[in-house]
Amino acid sequence: MNRTDAEDPDGAVRAWRGLADTAVLLDGFHAIKHALRFGARVPVALTGDRAGVLALADDLAPDVRDALDALLVEIPEERLRALVPRLHPTATAALALRPSRAANLDALGRMPRNAPVVVLDDPRNLGNAGAVIRLAAGFGATGVVTTGTLDPWHPTVVRGGAGLHFATAVERMEVAELPPGPVFALDAEGDDIRGLKLPDDAVLAFGSERSGLSAGLRERADHLVSLPMRPQVSSYNLATSVGMALFHWSAGRPPGLET
Repeated sequence: MNRTDAEDPDGAVRAWRGLADTAVLLDGFHAIKHALRFGARVPVALTGDRAGVLALADDLAPDVRDALDALLVEIPEERLRALVPRLHPTATAALALRPSRAANLDALGRMPRNAPVVVLDDPRNLGNAGAVIRLAAGFGATGVVTTGTLDPWHPTVVRGGAGLHFATAVERMEVAELPPGPVFALDAEGDDIRGLKLPDDAVLAFGSERSGLSAGLRERADHLVSLPMRPQVSSYNLATSVGMALFHWSAGRPPGLET
């Protein structure tokens, strides 16, 4: 959207309605900020408070301020709420084009890799999946793969990921299609992760919140590993487990080494 379009609220709303069924909803300033930083194509962005959002950008994200200035179209907040019922407190939302599956699969399958792929085996909780994607992006993981029925691009997952789906490759795959690399599957009966070095090309697999690893993923695993846990504590939250495993991987790399 060019600057002339940004001064045409009716045209921006029409563009929104034309894209809403296929595009990715970026809900709030931080999601839009992250998406823009990592190269997302954002054809339309709406706000009820243009000056307020640009002031946020001046304070928190000057690197995307010009892009936001060109994109943001101000419309009455009640009109925006008709398009985005769960409007973020920053009163802004955007639509982004989802990366192509082919491009994501290429990134996930490319070898050698310099950062692991995270696999969520049949996850059930949308918010947990979003939190994992945010973590994976922060650690510079190659990508996040889900198996099972959960769509990792569901709006609730994208909300939990704070726009960082665009910072890593996110796709749903079958266990038989997982990216190459040694599979380290997290399991309470596995070897203590503290005694292992996780290679950069590792595939780190985590079972579902309710039932753990599926039989197919367990069979596919090259190594079963466990996280340190006090006796009588039954489990960690999924995102916590992923964060611990990724930190263990990153701790074995020289400080400042880019992924």
